[in-house]
Amino acid sequence: FAADQQMKSLSSVLPFYQGFHGEKGGVKNRYGANGAYLYVKVPVGTLVKEDGKVVADLTQHGEEYVAAYGGAGGKGNRFFLSNENRSPTTFTPGEPGQERVLHLELKTTAHAGLVGFPNAGKSSLLRAISRARPAVAAYPFTTLNPHIGIVRYHDYEQVAVADIPGLIKGAHQNRGLGMAFLRHIERCRFLLYVVDLSVSQPWIQLEDLKYELEQYQKGLSERPCVVIGNKIDLAQSRINLPLLKEHIADRVIALSALTGDNLEELLFCLRELYDAYVKTEQSLGQSPMKW
Repeated sequence: FAADQQMKSLSSVLPFYQGFHGEKGGVKNRYGANGAYLYVKVPVGTLVKEDGKVVADLTQHGEEYVAAYGGAGGKGNRFFLSNENRSPTTFTPGEPGQERVLHLELKTTAHAGLVGFPNAGKSSLLRAISRARPAVAAYPFTTLNPHIGIVRYHDYEQVAVADIPGLIKGAHQNRGLGMAFLRHIERCRFLLYVVDLSVSQPWIQLEDLKYELEQYQKGLSERPCVVIGNKIDLAQSRINLPLLKEHIADRVIALSALTGDNLEELLFCLRELYDAYVKTEQSLGQSPMKW
């Protein structure tokens, strides 16, 4: 398997692959050729599992994992040369390749993850700050698969933002498509919680979201974050905004993905979170993820 940044899903991976057998040996000291390489391109962030255990985690572009070894070439006649047999004519056939049953699982790799309940406006927000075009509609679970949008800055830095499909209460118990959604958040370096400011007590949304993340994986809710209060263009949202700020300690950015109000503050904060991530990785002697 070869991780390729151009691959965005596992849809092109076939359920069965057959490599090449080693070729038979021959006379005149001809050894058989080994089985040729067969590469299967997979997206960055692909987990390879065997019997439920992770055997490879392809998180970098160009990273490779040998899923199965091809057949060795056969031995030529010279291999059977001896004092008793000075002109051997014997050779061996090539050997078959290795057989394995592996399971592939994709965990979306992005710098930031948009986390929120259905209809909070995550997809609309991603469309507003990037060229990604996830579906937007006035009903829950419009987004069924993660979408990644790239936010580009004037100094050519690029920040990848993933639209994680809407969570529901009990997602950590696999309600709805909980586990399928939550696993993508593991790869995100920082989180953007999107809450609907127009509903009653919007801070309850944030508490529920953090609870689901923490129940799924301890420490997941403690990653660097900012709270996005969406739909500030509505009258009820402007009333709820000061109440939200009173109830939570996290930074709050009030905006409207629909009208574009205050998107500049979000883009500035997103760059701050990204720069902090890069600085932390470099201080640890590691290479930050680049897009």
